[in-house]
Formats: sequence, C-alpha cells, structure tokens
Amino acid sequence: MIRKQLYLTPEIERELVIEARRHGKTTAEVVRNILEKSLNIEKRKKENPGAVLLRLAANAGHGPKDLSTNLYSYLYGEKSSKYGKDKRTTTLTKAEEKRLERFLNDQKTSRRR
Repeated sequence: MIRKQLYLTPEIERELVIEARRHGKTTAEVVRNILEKSLNIEKRKKENPGAVLLRLAANAGHGPKDLSTNLYSYLYGEKSSKYGKDKRTTTLTKAEEKRLERFLNDQKTSRRR
C-alpha cells in the first residue's frame, strides 16, 4: 500500500472515528472503503490460472485436426490458403519509373567518371 497524509476537518475526523468503532475497524480501513465505494473500485477476484486458460480455449475457434502433424504444410505448403496464388508484386507508377531510370542513368555516368 502507498502511504498518504490528509488534512481532515474535526467533523470528518469525528465521523470516521465513530464509523470505525461501530464496525470494529481502523480509521484507515474506513477511509479506504469509502474511497473504493466513491471511486467504484471493485476488488478483483484472483482466478485460478487454469480456469483462465480453459475460458480462453472455449472462446477459440476450431482448427484442422491434423494441424500438429502438418504444421509446415499449412503454413507454407499445399494446405496453406495462399498456396499457388500469385505473390504480390509491386508496380511502379510511370513517374516512379522515370525517376528510377534517371537515377540508374546517373549512377552509370558517375561510375564512368
């Protein structure tokens, strides 16, 4: 916990002491509870890590049954969704082609010098 120091009016101090005695708590606990309620802070329940994994698995989609044995085929080979499709080629605009030609010509002429 982080220590904080507050200035309280005598009325607030009196009400805190009364509330703490009524519930058998320290004034610090009463202040924390009041702040949690006013800031809408809920204490997070610690969940079993195994339960978290099971919940994630329940939300996951289903894959092919032979994925573990044919992993590389699915990633790179004939079972891949991209298998056999043309690889994306980059095309240059006419202006880019002209700039590239000028650049290459400049490189050739500078090497000759």
